Amino acid sequence: MNEKFFDLKKEKQDRMINAALKIFAENGYKHCSTDDIVKEAGISKGLLFHYFGSKIRLYEFLYDYCMRFLTLELKSAVSDSETDYFNIIRAQEQAKKNVLKSYPYLQMFIDRSSTEDDEMAVEITSDLRDELQSIYDGFLNQVDASRFKKDVDPSLVNSMLQATLGSIMADQLHRVSFNPDHYYKEGIKYINLLQNVCY
Repeated sequence: MNEKFFDLKKEKQDRMINAALKIFAENGYKHCSTDDIVKEAGISKGLLFHYFGSKIRLYEFLYDYCMRFLTLELKSAVSDSETDYFNIIRAQEQAKKNVLKSYPYLQMFIDRSSTEDDEMAVEITSDLRDELQSIYDGFLNQVDASRFKKDVDPSLVNSMLQATLGSIMADQLHRVSFNPDHYYKEGIKYINLLQNVCY
């Protein structure tokens, strides 16, 4: 992690992080401009490069920072003893809501990174992406699949629900003001609906 950067006041750190998350999430690594990041953050380009040195180092820092932040929230929210799929998903969404209150574009940034086509950006985040996937896989391994109706495939339910939640988030982020509580409440409606159909 960048020790010099963490000497800054938290408000300035978050302003720079949120600006970079937004621009990377919306444009992808290859088409992201550091000029757009500094404009969004309200800082000079020299200051950005003083703390991160290059665009790729900023991207690497952001991914590492997001992973640490999100992982901590997820592990705090999801109980090791929980076996109900929908309760696990609700807990994950609660964790995301908490994260998004500080960093609205964090999840979109992480999702976008999985489809990057820049070789260097893919390479430097590969291990962390695998680590995050293993956390989500671990949650799914806790699930008691016997609770689902016989003709319901839990993996298809999970794919459908994740796509739905991703679509809700994308829609919410494109509104004038993103509200994590609204995102969470909307997502819970679909989670509850699917639970009623699947159990």
